[in-house]
Amino acid sequence: MTTDLAALTGRILDAARKAGAEQADALAVDGTSVSIDVRGGRLEEAQRSEGVEIGLRVLIGQRQACVSASDTSDRVLGEMAERAVAMAREAPEDPHIGLADPAQLATDRDAGRLEMYDPSPEPDPAALEDDARRAEAAALAVAGVSQAQGASAAYGRRRIHLSATNGFSGGYQRSDRTISCVAISGEGLKMERDHDYDSRIFQADLRDPDEIGRLAGERAVARSGSRRTKTGAFPVLFDERISASLVGHLVSAINGTMIARGTSWLRDALGEQVLPAGMSLVEDPHRPRTSGSRLFDAEGLPTARRALVEDGVLTGWTLDLATARRLGLESTANASRGPASPPSPSVSNLALTQGDRSREALLAEMGTGLLVTSMIGSTINPNNGDYSRGASGFWVENGEIAYPVNEITIAGNLRDMLRRLTPANDARTHLSRVVPSLLVEGLTLAGD
Repeated sequence: MTTDLAALTGRILDAARKAGAEQADALAVDGTSVSIDVRGGRLEEAQRSEGVEIGLRVLIGQRQACVSASDTSDRVLGEMAERAVAMAREAPEDPHIGLADPAQLATDRDAGRLEMYDPSPEPDPAALEDDARRAEAAALAVAGVSQAQGASAAYGRRRIHLSATNGFSGGYQRSDRTISCVAISGEGLKMERDHDYDSRIFQADLRDPDEIGRLAGERAVARSGSRRTKTGAFPVLFDERISASLVGHLVSAINGTMIARGTSWLRDALGEQVLPAGMSLVEDPHRPRTSGSRLFDAEGLPTARRALVEDGVLTGWTLDLATARRLGLESTANASRGPASPPSPSVSNLALTQGDRSREALLAEMGTGLLVTSMIGSTINPNNGDYSRGASGFWVENGEIAYPVNEITIAGNLRDMLRRLTPANDARTHLSRVVPSLLVEGLTLAGD
């Protein structure tokens, strides 16, 4: 039996009012997930979970508290509301919290046009297992692959509804379908591994499992014989698979929470050049068939397309209502939340301006340097942007890949790095973060 989430969140708000809440919002999430893991041609693990999770935030004056539960009985809703109100009365005051004014709320709440949900039937577990088996078999068929660490196929769907005492009530549903495979080449201390995966909203868009397994195997074999490389200053090309991490550091630095605390290395950069001229970073929460799309945020405000960085210049912060009030600004409708937590700023879909050259053209341009395909660990100083990460990939000489490398540390400063980006034209446009391979000049490598 399908739970009416709008009615459920309404019942939660009624319980909150009865318990003494002055304002409140309620979130309900009804989800199902299925995952199948295969290893060595055999079923290794099968998981299925389903249920409803609910969350309540109550406000009394300038104090708030959040509670969550997975039981939707009237008794539990009443107890949850009473507990939340008791907690809020003991919480410290925050002059910036509060629900949105009704005039601010989104009026367009029909998320169907965003195509975030595949209405086709849930795949049978046997079909998921077959996908995982095919991916693993394709990886093992690649010459030089010694074993497969495993392959997985998964399906998920969830419905989400938000209601608040300011009159907002809206919801949407999402689905996802994923196949992944990890392959290993070599033996003993010379083993190298790599992977491939695909995740889509619609089953029909998902790549073939044989292709995913084959590519995972070929990537693992290409890493065979990896060694350390030179120490010094060289250009580094961040492969499209991991280049979004650089954009992620920029996005973290303009998060309203970091700005309000004064702990961001970009806290004084509003209106300044943070990317090369001609490059923009655009958030578009209305892009169809994209996992981060949404018509309204977790506080019921209407979302809209906007440039976080335009022509290289930083245009603004990522804000929810509380951080906007703290900074004397307007919310950018970037609130995100889970059932057990209050809203906080978070971005949706992002796209970085692509270049006009291929990754191969950028390799030829860099001459001698490093192509990074995998990264581990992270040491980022949030106050000054100093950057240090472990990496592996391929050494490039005379513009061509020479040999695989690993156990390298890349170091630099993010403010300088981001201003020296040269983008390729190879970004995958179906991803929530559309970021091409990125060439950065003059980074410090620590190898041999």
